[in-house]
Amino acid sequence: MTTSSIYITIKIGQFLLIGIGIFSNTFLLLFHILTLLLDHRPKSSDMIICHLALVHIMKLFSALFLLSTDLFEALNFVNDFKCKALFCMIRVTRGLSMSTTCLLSILQAIIISPSTAWLARLKHKCSKYIFHSFVILWFLSLSLNSNCLLYTAAASNVTESNLLQVSKYCSLSRINSILRGLFFTFSLSRDVSFIGAMLLSSAYMVVLLSRHQRWCRHLHSTSLSSRVSPERRATQTVLLLVSFFVAMYWVDVIISFSSTLLWTYDPVILDVQKFVSNVYATVSALVLLSSDKRIKRCFKSFGKLQSNYNYLFMK
Repeated sequence: MTTSSIYITIKIGQFLLIGIGIFSNTFLLLFHILTLLLDHRPKSSDMIICHLALVHIMKLFSALFLLSTDLFEALNFVNDFKCKALFCMIRVTRGLSMSTTCLLSILQAIIISPSTAWLARLKHKCSKYIFHSFVILWFLSLSLNSNCLLYTAAASNVTESNLLQVSKYCSLSRINSILRGLFFTFSLSRDVSFIGAMLLSSAYMVVLLSRHQRWCRHLHSTSLSSRVSPERRATQTVLLLVSFFVAMYWVDVIISFSSTLLWTYDPVILDVQKFVSNVYATVSALVLLSSDKRIKRCFKSFGKLQSNYNYLFMK
């Protein structure tokens, strides 16, 4: 398989991934908005999943505009402004995707905590502060990614040694070493904090699930052990999301760090990194859709209505 064929295959995979991601996240967002509006007792996680889906839609659309030259040229702005806006949107939404997943993981750990645990005190309070958390996360992500306005520029002259081309029209330029070190320290501290909180909450949930499993075996109750509660199902979903996010995050960091250190991007490696950075946005929506029983019930109800309609029509 030649390099050009691999390059084309990855490009097609990127468009397919982004298309599926935009569709699935849009459906996820609309469903949870309707749930928040119509359900008298919505789950505490519904608002967080709404925010996560919205962030991923923004991220995938920004990636699509950078990937497609036709869409990029359709934006009636100066190339330099377009590059800065799209790159900043990708960086901001990347940070928000991480922090929102962390928030979802912490919330699920609070929900399944036993009444005797200190986290149980937050069960009735956490829903009141979810919107405030979003405001803080947006402010944090915007402030920590404002440096992309400094080093993102239009690729008007990609032969210059101080420019690193990352798309047909956009490139990265070197910035002052002190500023670069400062922003890198802040970003690394944020990433370590959020990923550490994810892993701690995930480990806590794993301990609770294993303790519950041992309790079921101790009672010798096959009905309890075979039946999966909604809380257990939601916890397993969050654990899967956290594990997948952390794995994709480290792959993205390794590729980005090595390419920036060498100050060169192979086209195939660059497209692999773009694919990896967008895959979580798509997979997370598909996992959340497939694990929500309310969505399955809606589809079953719709199927029954359609079959009844077809029966009446045929009759």
